[in-house]
Amino acid sequence: GRPNLEFGLKRIARQERRVDLAHASELLGITHLLQRAPHNLSGGERQRVGIARALLTSPRLLLMDEPLAALDSQRKSEILPYLERLHAELDIPVLYVSHSQDEVARLADHIVLLSEGKVIASGPIGETLARLDLPLARGDDAGVVIEGQVGAYNLNYQLLTLQLPGSAQHLRVTHASMAVGRPLRVKVQARDISLSLTPAEHSSILNSLRVTVVSETVADNQAHVLIRLDADGTPLLARITRYSRDQLGLHPGQWLWAQIKSVAVLA
Repeated sequence: GRPNLEFGLKRIARQERRVDLAHASELLGITHLLQRAPHNLSGGERQRVGIARALLTSPRLLLMDEPLAALDSQRKSEILPYLERLHAELDIPVLYVSHSQDEVARLADHIVLLSEGKVIASGPIGETLARLDLPLARGDDAGVVIEGQVGAYNLNYQLLTLQLPGSAQHLRVTHASMAVGRPLRVKVQARDISLSLTPAEHSSILNSLRVTVVSETVADNQAHVLIRLDADGTPLLARITRYSRDQLGLHPGQWLWAQIKSVAVLA
């Protein structure tokens, strides 16, 4: 409740406070919980109260070490939108430690990949997830994160048009109405991309992007390869069979079409 939050607030001098109780409570959606005792809160509610208490110390940096690890999938899905709000609305850098690719894809701008205590890669999330020299790209859940901008919305079909950054190309995604111009983050799995030498006609697949082949590497089994693609500056990964690679005669610099079977909205 309120005394729990005020514990964090009292640890910082009044003149140094940059986040007040009302703001922290609104950001974390806990205003209605302030009169409840801690033992009457769910695990997700307790975690949100704990984050608010940390914010009330007006930190210069917020460290979150596996903040959702102890929660079930439903509680995680309840908390993630609040973490996204912190990221969007507060001018406080967050160092977020996690083993979950889904959490990192939704929240991170910059990713540092550690293995056995050593940094093996660091960079913007979209670029780093697409690096073929890293183990993240070789598994079955490999994919890239794209942050675009809402370009249009078709109310009749409930289809949102997401403009790729710096490109005339776009993706179409089924989604509730969103304002034009709003940034939106999506993930495209490598296994959800098929490649074609010619543009698809009369297909149920909504998205087909003109891309070039950048490079390839072996996947986590001998039957598949990972192909890195470039769509006007946006990196993509395609997981295809070695047979398909040979039938298409894929090589660096080659133009072709990436047919995207599924696009997951992350926010």
